[in-house]
Amino acid sequence: MNSTHNYLNFSSKKKTILTIGTFDGVHIGHQKIISQLLAASKNKNEASVILTFFPHPRMVLQKDNEVKMINTLGEKSKLLENLGLDELIIHPFDKDFSRLTAFEFVRNVLVDKLNISKLIIGYDHHFGKNREGNFEQLQEYGTMFDFELEEIPAQNLDDITISSTKIRTALLTGAIEKANTYLGYNFMLTGKVVKGQNLGSKIGFPTANIKIEESYKLIPKAGVYAIKATINNVCYDGMLNIGNRPTVDGKHQTIEVNFFDFDADLYGQTIQIELLKFLREEKKFDSIDDLKNQLEKDKITAQNTLKKFTP
Repeated sequence: MNSTHNYLNFSSKKKTILTIGTFDGVHIGHQKIISQLLAASKNKNEASVILTFFPHPRMVLQKDNEVKMINTLGEKSKLLENLGLDELIIHPFDKDFSRLTAFEFVRNVLVDKLNISKLIIGYDHHFGKNREGNFEQLQEYGTMFDFELEEIPAQNLDDITISSTKIRTALLTGAIEKANTYLGYNFMLTGKVVKGQNLGSKIGFPTANIKIEESYKLIPKAGVYAIKATINNVCYDGMLNIGNRPTVDGKHQTIEVNFFDFDADLYGQTIQIELLKFLREEKKFDSIDDLKNQLEKDKITAQNTLKKFTP
């Protein structure tokens, strides 16, 4: 997959089959759109292209610093690459770009620069200044500029429409298994291992302290999770705690992971952790011994839980 920063830098000798969106989560609804994109690309022997935006338009237009993303840009790019795309265009979204009318966006961006022969969109897709463009207008523009148009209906699971918003809510309430079902893969945290206070080692549970560099990344509900991580091409089980360590200091949020049967030095490495099940709420204990006893119980619970996820 080729990745291009800014649509102005894109060029293709082939016509393109294109879809547009933020694709936060790359969930099963997004995957349906992309599967249609890839099928059309193969059928017509034309390039499969996604045009996505960073930062998220809401961050720019609404100054909504509270909106958090399911994926970092790196995670999203890797997920899209794994699906088999030809081209990913990441366009920097700013206020100038947001002022393009629906007509200008189609003519200047999609037709003149991206050379589309077919546009595939999800349900309820809006675009252009003030989100004025809709499916009906795209039908008119398709006739005007000679490109095909296909709308993919909402994807439902147990009569629930899948959306990034529903997945964010699930993650923030500890419903990690529901979120993973909607995503079609396990929610991940990607970060660098940094120095901690080594308290875990002192009580028999050494932890890797994970720093998430991207401030916009959604951090799930505080508590203890059963997790898996691949380190140097080997998969390890473990348990992860998200919280403020109320038994010790309770000042700052930390993300700490204890791997089972693994004690190598990970400092400075970037690792990716998959969250599989929420085990319990964060809790303040009366003593370090009480904390240690609970961690021993957590480990047994996590190990028993993870057996169910072993292929």
